Amino acid sequence: MLFNSFVFLLFFCIVFIVYWFVLSQRVRLQNLFLLISSCVFYGWWDYRFLILMGLSSLFGFASGYWIERRTDHWQRKLILSITIVANLLFLGFFKYYNFFASSFAELLTTTGFRVDDFTLKIILPIGISFYTFHNISYAIDVYRKELKPTGDIIAYFAFISFFPQLVAGPIMKAKDFLPQFLVKRNFNYPGAVQGLRFILWGYFKKIVIADGCGVLADAIFNTYSTQPSSVLLLGVFYFAIQIYGDFSGYTDIAIGLGKLFGFEFTLNFKTPYFSRSIPEFWRRWHISLTSWFRDYIYIPLGGNRVSKAIAFRNIFIVFFLSGLWHGANWTYVVWGVLYAVLYIPSIFFPDKTKLTPYIGYGKVWPSIREVIQLIITFALVCVAWVFFRSASLTEALRYFKAIATHPFKLSDYYFLSPLHMMPLILLLFTIEWINRDKDCQLDLSWSKSIRWGFYMFLIYLIFFSINFHKATEFIYFQF
Repeated sequence: MLFNSFVFLLFFCIVFIVYWFVLSQRVRLQNLFLLISSCVFYGWWDYRFLILMGLSSLFGFASGYWIERRTDHWQRKLILSITIVANLLFLGFFKYYNFFASSFAELLTTTGFRVDDFTLKIILPIGISFYTFHNISYAIDVYRKELKPTGDIIAYFAFISFFPQLVAGPIMKAKDFLPQFLVKRNFNYPGAVQGLRFILWGYFKKIVIADGCGVLADAIFNTYSTQPSSVLLLGVFYFAIQIYGDFSGYTDIAIGLGKLFGFEFTLNFKTPYFSRSIPEFWRRWHISLTSWFRDYIYIPLGGNRVSKAIAFRNIFIVFFLSGLWHGANWTYVVWGVLYAVLYIPSIFFPDKTKLTPYIGYGKVWPSIREVIQLIITFALVCVAWVFFRSASLTEALRYFKAIATHPFKLSDYYFLSPLHMMPLILLLFTIEWINRDKDCQLDLSWSKSIRWGFYMFLIYLIFFSINFHKATEFIYFQF
């Protein structure tokens, strides 16, 4: 069930009415209803995936109980290790078996051995990376005694399967999110209004910006061998905007839905394309994944409070795993390793962007130095996006070669025809620039009439851009 479908809108209205108007004073029944609703939402794709999520959740629930019951340090550590390994094996089998099996077969072929294709063509369950990470987070938080294990299995299952963030995040730490299912939730009108702003901005970014740029990016990437370099550069730019609008649009909708049900999610994006360095970009892009790797992998490895060589190793491990987390393809691994390399200067030179919370702090316009930093950072991010977008490393390298060798034609039809997207992209970044210091970009300080006029304009753009026949899937559903 897609957020940008009419089926979901009907589903949400029913769930919202029952949740607040029928079950508002009964937390356990609310949790049970959210669990059932989330199963309907998730099972809409394939009900068989519910069995996998249920088994994973049951194991996660039991692991917290086992860890808490043990007082011996080594026993607790052993149970935690078994829990983490079991979850990773579960994730690895469904997400990476075909990838590693086919890669191994190709390696044997290059050495002269003839092998048959022994992959199982396993279907990747939607959202498996996200709910697996939630289970691991719960076990680690209980082990660290940052969270008491819950005996309420309904609340735990609702925490794992909560439909707004089930299939594409944000990735919530158990210590921050699970306790919200154990307390009474009251309808908060200001919070609900803020949630609606998040949802409206999320739909604008997904349906108007991401889907519009996606059509153009796909057309260019699919015909890169015949396009001039000007168009190829434009294709990279459109994909950069597409994936930002698509993923941040999803999480904005998820955050807004969470607020409508009385839950608070962590912010997942904070104007990442206004970053002045690669470290700042990763403080603003997919914040929940970055903080998950920081708290559960990077800091336990020693973080940056170690020698320069060990710090580089830690950064390399984090970005390698981040790339591998995104998908079973060597393009994602290279994408992650590339960011590790780009992150190296921050080990030897302090990241001065931390001195100010955002670009142009306290000013209307950024300094020339900040503009240059922004352009360089965005260009490096776009280089990495080529690997992320390409079907294989060969395709990525061919795309770069085409950019370097094909003629640069400003007058080409494919360069001029899609300019209708540029004003919309400009609108996106104008609003983000105005509210770059706020969590919600539609938290506008304009007069009521102008503000509501702008909201209606966004609704018109969404209605004008939506595909009434078939909703477009979100890119991060495949991760």
